[in-house]
Amino acid sequence: MINIKFIKDAKINGAILIEGLPGVGLVGPMTVSYIIDKIGMEYIGYIESEEFPPLVSIHAGIPMPPVRLYYSHEKQIVALFSEFAIPMHIVNQLAERIYGMFKANNMQSIISIGGIPANEEAGEDTVYAIGSTKESVKDASKYGLSLITEGVSTGVGAVLLFKASVENVPDINILIPVNPAIINPRYAETAIKSINKILSLDIDISELEKEVKEVDTKIRSLIKKSNDTQDAHKKAVNPEGPSMYG
Repeated sequence: MINIKFIKDAKINGAILIEGLPGVGLVGPMTVSYIIDKIGMEYIGYIESEEFPPLVSIHAGIPMPPVRLYYSHEKQIVALFSEFAIPMHIVNQLAERIYGMFKANNMQSIISIGGIPANEEAGEDTVYAIGSTKESVKDASKYGLSLITEGVSTGVGAVLLFKASVENVPDINILIPVNPAIINPRYAETAIKSINKILSLDIDISELEKEVKEVDTKIRSLIKKSNDTQDAHKKAVNPEGPSMYG
């Protein structure tokens, strides 16, 4: 069971949903965490599931759920952020819940942010995109994104894209070419440049350049924390394996 819970009565009707769940190169969480900070988004809710690892994040001394929703009333943006990779077996169910929230609140459009393994043809500033509708495709092209016309997409963003396509809902998947072996905050810089164009925002990326080491450390710590927690949990619940209390 997956539940979306709001801790505040935020009026998100008509808002744009930005989804940045972890994927290749961690482009999504790096980008969304920076956006949340720079436009002063408010923590309004979270997603919980017994299928999630038993992980609680501590921020400024306060325990917080690792999958959170933030909102900017001024910008009319809802951001979805996670501090662990979503288990593959619940991707469809999670996407169903997120899309249900989107529809129930008559939200406007979806932007998903992720990474794609780089190939030799991708230039330094190349940004790929997939659109759910003809208008979304036109918009992506207008903002200088390179359209993907053949291939395969996976994850929550891909499922949301399909659902949006069926119902003619605007959805753009922004995909940044990355080296899967490297977590580079500059991937987030490239993504934010595109989001600034699409949403007519003016998010300053100069501080991102200055904070490269800090952001990199935070993301690497995030991955280790999640992996260590899941490994300890597996050992604790596996009667044939070593006990975490042994």
